[in-house]
Amino acid sequence: MRKHRILIIIAIALAAAAVILILTNRRNTLKSERSEFAINDTSSVTKIYMADMEGNEVLLQKQSPSHWTLNNNLTARQEGVEMLLSTMSKLAVKAPVPRASYNTVIKRLASTSVKVEIYQQKYRVNLFNSIKLFPHEKLTRTYYVGSATPDNQGSFMLKAGSDTPFVVYLPGFKGYISARFTAYVSDWRDHTIFARRPAEISMIKLEFPQEPDQSYSLEKPNATEVILKPAGSDTPISNFDTTRVIEFFNAFRNIRFEVAFEEIANAHKDSILAQVPLHRITLTDTTGNSRTITTYRRANLALQEDFDGNLLPYDLDRLYALLPEGNELVIVQYFVFDPITRPLDWFKRE
Repeated sequence: MRKHRILIIIAIALAAAAVILILTNRRNTLKSERSEFAINDTSSVTKIYMADMEGNEVLLQKQSPSHWTLNNNLTARQEGVEMLLSTMSKLAVKAPVPRASYNTVIKRLASTSVKVEIYQQKYRVNLFNSIKLFPHEKLTRTYYVGSATPDNQGSFMLKAGSDTPFVVYLPGFKGYISARFTAYVSDWRDHTIFARRPAEISMIKLEFPQEPDQSYSLEKPNATEVILKPAGSDTPISNFDTTRVIEFFNAFRNIRFEVAFEEIANAHKDSILAQVPLHRITLTDTTGNSRTITTYRRANLALQEDFDGNLLPYDLDRLYALLPEGNELVIVQYFVFDPITRPLDWFKRE
């Protein structure tokens, strides 16, 4: 009888040990898989590449901690990049995809996922994380981000080379994370046209090709002096409203375009640029760098009417702006541009 008790005790102990071992292995597996998704040191990330199954792709590259480029020649939205890096650092695995939905999830990942490649600066010699020698860029993560889970509290993700998809989420965040991994250029692009404080501005030149008598330049040779000159004249205007000048300089702090063209036919673009421009705005900063934006009227695509029911010749809400980088056309709002396109008469005292 005593021998049977001992055998029972041993069997129970072995069973308990087996359960503990299984749970430990499961935790270790999940921990290992989590490490394959999350990035502990996002400051070392140098490049992020994302591509979807529709042919869209974006390449985010770090030039400095506060400056990332988009597809080599555009500026990326800093707040968007920071949110993406924060997301990457907090990714956590909730569980492997249940066996019952495995095939469905794999098919969706194969057809609708976004491939993500993360590159980091690594060191060929790294002693105790103190002595770091021979830095180089290395691809450290590749995974596929799929759709949201049915409860919208996570997203399906699959590590490259693995056949086990996981439900991945952000602890403390209610919602799915797949929307943060987008391969659309428009989602990552910085829409800033002008972002200068008055102290950073040396001169502003406003040209009105359709109303030349309203063109002028505002020069700021020092912090306390402003010179207002009509276009084509060397004689400054002395009787101008200083409050309006201050308001005008302050308006250049945050000027953004509304939307860029994903595609535009050459004939359409040529027809827009064939117009006489509405404004030509040149801002020169205190370092000597200049940027010129040219605006053009936009056709009345929304079929806006006047008070008598007649179609208006042009859009009253939006216009086109030509950016100097690559001669790219974007759409801007009058509401945004009116404060930086004041005519000369606006500054004159009555």
